[in-house]
Amino acid sequence: MTRSYPNTRLRRTRASAWSRSMHRETVLTPADLIWPLFVTDGQGVEDPVASLPGVSRWSVDGIASRAKEAMELGIPCIALFPNTQPELRSTGGDEALNPDNLMCRAIRAVRDACGSDIGILTDVALDPYTTHGQDGLLDDAGYVVNDDTVAMLVDQAINQAEAGADIIAPSDMMDGRVKVIRMALEMGGHHNIQIMSYAAKYASAFYGPFRDAVGSGDRLVGDKKTYQMDPANAMEALAEVEMDLAEGADSVMVKPGLAYLDLIWRVKQRFEVPVFAYQVSGEYALLEAGAAAGVGDRDALLMEKLIAFKRAGCSGVLSYHAPVAARILNG
Repeated sequence: MTRSYPNTRLRRTRASAWSRSMHRETVLTPADLIWPLFVTDGQGVEDPVASLPGVSRWSVDGIASRAKEAMELGIPCIALFPNTQPELRSTGGDEALNPDNLMCRAIRAVRDACGSDIGILTDVALDPYTTHGQDGLLDDAGYVVNDDTVAMLVDQAINQAEAGADIIAPSDMMDGRVKVIRMALEMGGHHNIQIMSYAAKYASAFYGPFRDAVGSGDRLVGDKKTYQMDPANAMEALAEVEMDLAEGADSVMVKPGLAYLDLIWRVKQRFEVPVFAYQVSGEYALLEAGAAAGVGDRDALLMEKLIAFKRAGCSGVLSYHAPVAARILNG
């Protein structure tokens, strides 16, 4: 069909607010958001993260209160990340398997406070628990070994499942971990626990503030390029997604978000599965810094970015701005 002016005036449907609303192709609601939260030790603690203005680490009681806040805002799921006490970190990350660690206590506190009315997504990786800040176990040469790490991740996932997690989210990027986690969940009777795989997680420069928040940044020995993906690669991301889906992932994640919208689109078009994006800490910090410098209105910039994720094909977005966005959407 050929369209021509003046039979077609594309501005007609933009002329009024009601018409723009009626013709809007992409809709964002609070139900599209997942709120990442950082857990720290203590009672009644709110510890601001210097590199993430407006974001704090919360003690377990505070996490339960944030979960209630999420429910009130219509946010359906929270994601938990622990800032493990330094004295509990080790080269082998054994605290990840402690049924009374920060993560498990936070899960139980949220479940006690909210029942089953909110989803709890838990991170599976060893970096919050290791002295060296890597996501896995090291050999004598400092290389992150795959299969021994996977064995630890399985036990970590089961530990979180038994504490009450709803979604297990392996962020480690070890080969084959989704398959063995799925098998362990099935064998343990955890048939309805979802796996949201960090399937395409890149070795990105945007993760710095997150590492500050979980206390692994100043401990990190080396880099993570031997297991996180090269930002130049796209076909490899599709292979990672295909493998994780075949191994039992219910949904997949692309991380970071905004710089990888092309990957979100390609994954959605290729596999037609739920795809999530993580609007990571560096993206959050840059938006806040830009708004503070007068680049633009913070709320307008935020909502435009979130719509971009949905337009690219996301089923949902993990964002530290989730409560801000939800309040805007709720009017």
